[in-house]
Amino acid sequence: MDHSETPVLDALAAYHRRGDTPFTPPGHKQGRGADPRVREILGDAVFTHDALAVSGLDDRRSTHRVLERAQELMADAVHAERTFFSTCGSSLSVKSAMLSVAGPGEKLLIGRDAHKSVISGLIISGVRPIWVEPSWDAERNVAHPPSPEAFARRFEQHPDVRGALVTSPTPYGTCANLAEIAEICHRYGKPLIVDEAWGAHLPFHPDLPSWAMDAGADVCVTSVHKMGSGLEQGSVFHQQGDLVDPTVLKAREDLLGTTSPSVLLYAGLDGWRRQMVEQGHELLQAALDLAADVRQEIEGLPGMHVDRDEFVAPGKAYDLDPLQVIIDISELGVLGYRAADWIREHHHVNLHLSDHRRISAQLTYADDKDTAATLLTALRDLTDHADELRGGPKVKVADPDELQLELVVLPRDAFFGPAEQVPADKAVGRVSAEMLTPYPPGIPAVLPGERITEPVLDYLRSGVAAGMVVPDAADPELGGVRAYIET
Repeated sequence: MDHSETPVLDALAAYHRRGDTPFTPPGHKQGRGADPRVREILGDAVFTHDALAVSGLDDRRSTHRVLERAQELMADAVHAERTFFSTCGSSLSVKSAMLSVAGPGEKLLIGRDAHKSVISGLIISGVRPIWVEPSWDAERNVAHPPSPEAFARRFEQHPDVRGALVTSPTPYGTCANLAEIAEICHRYGKPLIVDEAWGAHLPFHPDLPSWAMDAGADVCVTSVHKMGSGLEQGSVFHQQGDLVDPTVLKAREDLLGTTSPSVLLYAGLDGWRRQMVEQGHELLQAALDLAADVRQEIEGLPGMHVDRDEFVAPGKAYDLDPLQVIIDISELGVLGYRAADWIREHHHVNLHLSDHRRISAQLTYADDKDTAATLLTALRDLTDHADELRGGPKVKVADPDELQLELVVLPRDAFFGPAEQVPADKAVGRVSAEMLTPYPPGIPAVLPGERITEPVLDYLRSGVAAGMVVPDAADPELGGVRAYIET
């Protein structure tokens, strides 16, 4: 295919050349009706390029196949059979993938380190999750993707499952052995869905972890806005093989998606694909070289250690994306939450993740020596001010065994069922009716339908006291919990 072609961008240019006069949404009519104060901040281009896809870029019947052609080019670029664009982020894409494989009451194997969007998919669909436990690192208090052996055991116990879902890479950059997990799924004749939201860049450089389509996955979801050049909410999902019907997959996306997709997001996806095909290897090589230099510099800072070899080992992660720079500051004696807040306040640097002992920086090919120098300056200054940042509340981190909660009722039934807000001291032993999710990374510690235990509640409440954010709780301070009323 000719990857210099950009169907959406080309159609936008043609739209302006024609000088079309719309009597359709959007109501601002290429910005003419927008408040000048808004245009001053956002710029005129946001409004002039905000047009309808149908009866705008394309005609009423989409005879020019603008979006269809852009999706075909994307599929070709990443070795998929079919690609679908989404303007509602990978949160919607992963729900669409789940609903294309399993329906109400049916079983789906899911790694328990799944993002909250997967749990939302369970609530919407009524699918029964069969959890596959992650590979826990009890020493460093971090979870890596489940092993192939863990998936194989669950298939043996539940041969009636409809398929499997694994998250890889995780927000910490750790990756599953996708090829072996896919082989196990296919041995049972079941599809594998990969939530690869953090891996849109993986197909474009051989030194990065294996790309889900190349590893044999049946459906893969990626967030181009995370590690690529797409605008926020720009997501794609890819499909191959005959275990997932692409017609069903598209129908599920139509069910959940918007009928007013943003052409701006489509254009970002379209342009990024061209950029990666033409320049991706060169750009990513520069990013990998920069990341290696940044890691080396951080490793020389007192009290800081960049996790790499500790993550990729037998019983832990299979691979690691080196562009996620995960910094363990436990020897510095400063909580990750406090460190991230201090760096933002004093250096205007926004870090990716923070937890009780780590902070992280997500590098992409957009970074250069200047942005790296800004990061390193902030980290050096953090070490110089560590004495004044030590102390404060301690996070009572639960052991891996204590994090495995009993699922009493389906997430959908608990979420929509009768519930009441109970004080935290009355919540132990109750079934949660809400997600309790440290964010980021957005992996729920408690799901609707799980029985709350004292160690997990202590972990969350002590975490909030120390700076953890639990935004989806009815009471984000966790003075109380929304509990399901068992009958």
